[in-house]
Amino acid sequence: MRETEYNIDERVYSVHFACDLGKCKGACCTVKGTLGAPLRKSELPEIGYSYGHVKKYLSDENVSVIEREGFFVEYDGKLWMNNVNDNDCVFSYYDGDIAKCSFQKAYNNGEIGFKKPVSCELFPIRVYGEKDNELRYEKSYFCEDALVKGAAEKTPVFEYVRDAIIRLFGREFYNTHTKENT
Repeated sequence: MRETEYNIDERVYSVHFACDLGKCKGACCTVKGTLGAPLRKSELPEIGYSYGHVKKYLSDENVSVIEREGFFVEYDGKLWMNNVNDNDCVFSYYDGDIAKCSFQKAYNNGEIGFKKPVSCELFPIRVYGEKDNELRYEKSYFCEDALVKGAAEKTPVFEYVRDAIIRLFGREFYNTHTKENT
């Protein structure tokens, strides 16, 4: 059996990135006029199970949307997180003026074992291809401050999302595809 070949965008190594929530205010959870985060079919049961644990962090409006419409939508043959008012992720909540992830909060509190959808943890890298073998950096206007902070810390995107890459592809993949090994 032939090993999967990966096409990795050079920018995942050359662009520096580190989220700066104080400045972006969780903009990736509130992108206006778009579909929500991409979902994997395998994540649906875990999200459904976790809902009972994260519901307490959500606004009444978010809960209403989830219970009326569901937490995901299917569009063009792919699964996407549903959103509220064509804007906020249905699982986002506000801590002051910062949008945050209810899964992440429940995970950090030891309430669930599901951290968040892997596409959220992996952002700003997106996975494409029929075999999930293409990794691309997705530049977003709302992440300009993350580029500044990442440059100051000298943190390449690939390193910044290390845990998500390992979660999705495994430690061997990460070790094999770090810039020093490519």
